[in-house]
Amino acid sequence: MKVVLIPVTQDDVEALRRIRATPEVARWWHELEPEFPLTDEPDSVRFTVRLDGEVVGMIQYAEEEEPMYRHAGIDLFLDPSVHGRGLGVDAVRTIALHLVRDRGHHRLTIDPAVDNAAAIRCYTKVGFRPVGVLRQYERDGASGEWHDGLLMDALASEIEDAAR
Repeated sequence: MKVVLIPVTQDDVEALRRIRATPEVARWWHELEPEFPLTDEPDSVRFTVRLDGEVVGMIQYAEEEEPMYRHAGIDLFLDPSVHGRGLGVDAVRTIALHLVRDRGHHRLTIDPAVDNAAAIRCYTKVGFRPVGVLRQYERDGASGEWHDGLLMDALASEIEDAAR
């Protein structure tokens, strides 16, 4: 493991807001809310992604608790200065294994933009597979244009297999 995941605290706000405001990250996320990252999504559990003690991103999950549909969804962003080093794979694998092993989820989802090839490659390495395209799924953080999302999911056994 290259990264360490630590729950987000007030001390992380400045670094996370700076990273999320970079053009390379902002284009995939919605407008930066004043409450980010502490209270803007109360149903999400958030962790800083740290490398050598420094905050280099954030990963979060949200759980669907309805027994018939129980699963968890994951979101992630990393500082562009650390892109291409396998840190996303490490962070997603770490949180996915936590959700499977510790939280008891049998299925996880993630939904990158269809044209976010780097994210799709990362998630595929962790065991996620495309399920379908969500047409005009969300607005681009930079242009405001609608873009398609790629719904991906992974079963617990696929997460475990990819971790071996």
